[in-house]
Amino acid sequence: MKQRDLEITLQRLEGFSEPRASLEQYPTPAKIAADVLYIAQGFGDIEARKIIDLGCGAGIFSIGACLLGAASASGLDIDEKAIEAARRNALTAGCDVEYICAPVEEAAGHYDTCIMNPPFGSQNRHADLPFLDKAMEIAGTVYSLHNSETVGFLRKRIAKSGWAVALEKKYKFEIRHTFAFHSKEKAMFDVTMIRAVRP
Repeated sequence: MKQRDLEITLQRLEGFSEPRASLEQYPTPAKIAADVLYIAQGFGDIEARKIIDLGCGAGIFSIGACLLGAASASGLDIDEKAIEAARRNALTAGCDVEYICAPVEEAAGHYDTCIMNPPFGSQNRHADLPFLDKAMEIAGTVYSLHNSETVGFLRKRIAKSGWAVALEKKYKFEIRHTFAFHSKEKAMFDVTMIRAVRP
């Protein structure tokens, strides 16, 4: 599947039916998701690999990984409604993905690759850290999207864990008016994808 075809397929997936501000539930733009997935594919981190998405939401990364030939794909999220949407999306896309409704701290097992878009920490400071820490515990390689302003801090945390940042790529992440406290119809945020690896 070409990257543009993957983007179009992911664009058709449903998002959050009842997004929760406390969980910072904003859908990952299909263009960004497809690009991250293709970068991971280029490094050999998807095809025939065991993939997990922590805080999977409606399943965009796990479904995209399945479409690119993952040996298995799983997603975990604390929100049951998001898990239900992910299951519907997987069915629509013709993908066999395992979805688990649980907090990130309960994620277990071993995976080749984790691809995720955790909370940026706008509502709860450092909300992304439990996701990053758990990803480094259960996966061999991690692709994760973060607020660009926090990348310096994250580099140090990753290094302290004995890992290394192998790649960074910046994106403009669009967030549309979703909650009452949003004052604009849409806003653009600088986010950075980090590829972290075990040395």
